[in-house]
Amino acid sequence: MSGNLNLVGYGLAAIGPAIAVGLIFAAYINGVARQPEAGSLLRPIAILGFALAEALAIFGLVLFFISPR
Repeated sequence: MSGNLNLVGYGLAAIGPAIAVGLIFAAYINGVARQPEAGSLLRPIAILGFALAEALAIFGLVLFFISPR
C-alpha cells in the first residue's frame, strides 16, 4: 500500500517543477520579446531557474527510492 502512495507522491512532486519550467521559459520569452537586447542578461537567470526547478523533481525521485516500503 505504501508503495502506491509513494508513487502518487512522486507524481505530484513532478507536476510542480514541470509547471515551473513552463512558467520560467514563458517569462524568459516574454522578456526577450519585449526587450531583445536584454536576452543576454535574462538567459542565465532562466537557466538557473530551470536548474532549480528540475532539482526539485530529482529530489522527489530520490525520496521515492529511499522511502521505506
